[in-house]
Amino acid sequence: MKTVTICVLGSGSRGNCVLIQSASASILIDAGFSAAETGRRLAAAGSSLEEIDAVLIGHEHLDHIRGLDVIARKWGVPVYMNRETAEAARRAAGGPWDLRIFHNGYPFKVEDISVTAFSVVHDALDPVGFTLETGSLKVFAATDLGKATALVRERLRGSRIAVIESNHDRDLLLNGKRPWKLKQRIKSSRGHLSNDDAARLLSAEDGGELTDVFLAHLSRDCNRPEMALDRITRGLKRKGADGPRIHLTFQDRISPAISVREYAVAEPGKAYLEPARQLLFPGAGWV
Repeated sequence: MKTVTICVLGSGSRGNCVLIQSASASILIDAGFSAAETGRRLAAAGSSLEEIDAVLIGHEHLDHIRGLDVIARKWGVPVYMNRETAEAARRAAGGPWDLRIFHNGYPFKVEDISVTAFSVVHDALDPVGFTLETGSLKVFAATDLGKATALVRERLRGSRIAVIESNHDRDLLLNGKRPWKLKQRIKSSRGHLSNDDAARLLSAEDGGELTDVFLAHLSRDCNRPEMALDRITRGLKRKGADGPRIHLTFQDRISPAISVREYAVAEPGKAYLEPARQLLFPGAGWV
């Protein structure tokens, strides 16, 4: 039986990092906090840097690679990036690392997890999101994207757990004190998804297989947790959906952890998923 557990160690403009664990693999998506802070957050989630088998990097911005150099060199963790991201990250963060180059759209294995990077639209060189699969369990993660493209919607299909950006409320952004140039960047197709954008993406997902969604990269200035939750929930209710359950992520602490287990039944060739279980690690707090 396959099991996947996911905990968002932190998400926002000051750092992004997601922990995904299976029976034989522990993977970080991004390393946007210092190595010391990443270690503290992993400890709160019941893990450690010594247990990490791979770091996947979505793009080269500092809030995704701040701790990468120390984590990769001191702990010898393999780093997976596409070539353009790798070249930019090496210039920004150092090295040498145990670097593994992947090609967007082509799966690769980390222990029992099959990982596929897919292109997203964002103001970086070659930004990607990821799907991670083991057995019939699929996790989708895309924390920085300005537009929900057809490819993004296709990669989301069939996922049980998703980490999706819900960066800003459009009115708070437009009426806030940020420079107009920054506002234009954020709301552009190469910027960040709004609450409304995330709601439309989730409500359009017609597979009905999502059980849990983490709302990521919430802006401190241009969003409110209750606004993001309300907008997503109302969008799903209009669709007539009973789920998925919606969870917040935080900049200053880890999220709750969600575990989904696959189990076989008597019917040949089929596997079913029991309902996701919400696990409370020390310091996580409930949403």
